[in-house]
Amino acid sequence: MGTSRRTFLKAGGLGALALAASGALYRATHTAPPHHFALDGEARAALHAIAPAILAGALPGGEEREAALNSTIKGVHAAILGLPPATQKEVQDLFGLLALAPARRLLTGVSGGWEGARVDEVSAFLQDWRLHRLGLLRSAYHALHDLVLGAWYAQPASWAATGYPGPMKELS
Repeated sequence: MGTSRRTFLKAGGLGALALAASGALYRATHTAPPHHFALDGEARAALHAIAPAILAGALPGGEEREAALNSTIKGVHAAILGLPPATQKEVQDLFGLLALAPARRLLTGVSGGWEGARVDEVSAFLQDWRLHRLGLLRSAYHALHDLVLGAWYAQPASWAATGYPGPMKELS
């Protein structure tokens, strides 16, 4: 005795409904914990390579350079933690892609690790992303750009270079 086409379609439809119902039940009973961004080693290394390319000539030289860069990276991390959890997850996914060697090579052209990336190499991939035909890469560029520049110019040490005297002082 063979199965008719009609019986097969009914069984498939019932199976799909059962699967959808069980998925909905699972989502209703198992809420995901809130996601918090973690700036781990590889994400930190990527940011350490990307920030100087974005800040171009704004970073000081010498010993102050590393301190300013680390302060900016801390500011980026703080800014990301202030974003909604869903946005934090998207940024975490971006840094996850940048950390994964095949994705890094394909998307950025940086063949070695981020520690060995040259500023001109990073600047070239950022420029490519800024003008890319895919909106997703353009959005990723703008996210990195805005996070780094926002963290940099939020620091009082960077205000003098722009002529900003700082917030107005209250007169008593």
